Amino acid sequence: MGNIILLINNIAIKSKAPTEIIELIKWVKDDLNGALKDIASGKIAFHPTKIKEKIETTIDREENSLPANEQKKYLKNTTIINWQHPAIIECAEKININCESSLEYTQKAFEYVRDKIQHSWDFKAQMVTCVASDVLKNKTGYCYAKSHLLAALLRAQKIPTGFCYQRLSLEDNGPPYCLHGLNAVFLKQFGWYRIDSRGNKEGVDAQFTPPIEKLAFGVSEKLEKDLPEIWSDPLPIIVESLQNHKSVEELYKNLPDIQVL
Repeated sequence: MGNIILLINNIAIKSKAPTEIIELIKWVKDDLNGALKDIASGKIAFHPTKIKEKIETTIDREENSLPANEQKKYLKNTTIINWQHPAIIECAEKININCESSLEYTQKAFEYVRDKIQHSWDFKAQMVTCVASDVLKNKTGYCYAKSHLLAALLRAQKIPTGFCYQRLSLEDNGPPYCLHGLNAVFLKQFGWYRIDSRGNKEGVDAQFTPPIEKLAFGVSEKLEKDLPEIWSDPLPIIVESLQNHKSVEELYKNLPDIQVL
């Protein structure tokens, strides 16, 4: 059956079927492959209605849309999110090669920033970056800077993108606390969806699995907090911290934080 679905998928692509149909076929194929593996290993029993439910949900789903004034806010070119920079545009175009939809591009852009741009602290980089084009040029950045680059790459392809923050314990055991930066992207199929391009490592596994979030960190301690806002610009305290500290070590000792009630 997997081969039949693969054949249908290839026919749909060659016949230039609507991207929604192609994505639906891919979802069915992925679900079936995963189910067959689990059935073979004895992890699950076969439940054919699960694929049927996903098909019905996908077909019934209406596309979401942002009002024009909101789109403008989350697509703008700024000093920090300088998506009109030639290097950003070139990178976005390369990522977009062979993408069948904006959803696929969003995933590839997310994975590019997550995997190809080194997290400054993890890799003990020397330079602190902030502006999106500088993050791309130097291939390094803290979580905040990586979110700036991802926003630029997505906005370069007219995908509305904003900024979100979590307040987290730096060592997972109480003070000190700091802000952690990530993005929210507006997907026509799902609405606003948070993604975290911080970079994976042992114990951190952020993925692109809409509509289910899979972020780098959860919020567990009493004074940790998911800030619900989706900002169209990075918070001023974030930009100031990145611009005023000259080394990765200096910034690590002075990571931005806010008080929560």
